[in-house]
Amino acid sequence: MANHSSPAGFFLLGFSEHPHLEKILFVVVLCSYLLTLLGNTLILLLSTLDPRLYSPMYFFLSNLSFLDLCFTTTCVPQMLVNLWGPTKTISFLGCFVQLFIFLALGTTECILLAVMAFDRYVAVCQPLHYATIIHPRLCWQLAAVAWIIGLVESVVQVPPTLRLPFCPHHRVDDFVCEVPALIRLSCGDTTYNEIQMAVASVFILVVPLSLILVSYGAIARAVMRISSAKGRRKAFGTCSSHLIVVTLFYSSVIAVYLQPKNPYAQERGKFFGLFYAVGTPTLNPLIYTLRNKEVKRAFWRLLGKDVEPS
Repeated sequence: MANHSSPAGFFLLGFSEHPHLEKILFVVVLCSYLLTLLGNTLILLLSTLDPRLYSPMYFFLSNLSFLDLCFTTTCVPQMLVNLWGPTKTISFLGCFVQLFIFLALGTTECILLAVMAFDRYVAVCQPLHYATIIHPRLCWQLAAVAWIIGLVESVVQVPPTLRLPFCPHHRVDDFVCEVPALIRLSCGDTTYNEIQMAVASVFILVVPLSLILVSYGAIARAVMRISSAKGRRKAFGTCSSHLIVVTLFYSSVIAVYLQPKNPYAQERGKFFGLFYAVGTPTLNPLIYTLRNKEVKRAFWRLLGKDVEPS
């Protein structure tokens, strides 16, 4: 039996079948969230206050940090409430808001990572023309395109998802309101929604990832043509942090949105979903700061230290 009216709310099951795991996850998620707030806020401060970081790469990095702050804040507080206590409900309006923002920000990150790969491609393959090609106006335009595509994706996909005839139990087998989990909750025909999600996955996941791979293929060829080993290390060092972030984010998102239909894949998908919702926003600032001398030097300048790390 399907409920064709809007439900009062949903039950986010998450990992409720593993109550002991929930307490451990509560501590892990809370610590990760605090690190996310600290790390990404620090990058935003450094990118804003330090004139030496006024460059396209750090402009895009500050966009990514702001996005990660919003991304985690959309889902983590509700997740912590569900993990800590027996109440695992979310109102229909709350689910709508969470799904809309979560999907918009996730889409924006997919596009933004492709934009950052293009920035690295121009920096390595066209270094003499970098300032001419990647000028401030283009940076703002590319960032705006990423945010607008994310907004459009939510406007297109969220309303049909929440208009589905949901089963009366309203139990969402996930820890957040996501499109795949809500489609599984439906007791009606979901062919249109599944086709829509598949098409969106191609444009939002496959196309940007393909552009990233093409960019890094060109970067790899350019790096191999550099004669000195020091020059190759320096060129690779400018891209390695972004490449690690891309690998972590896209591998977990693909595991959620392109997974086969079986109970094992769904259970595994929840862990991958938890990782890209909580893990990658925590790791991103660590990856960019620990592997980036300019960011570390900016941090010491912010603290007023004269001694800078080599």
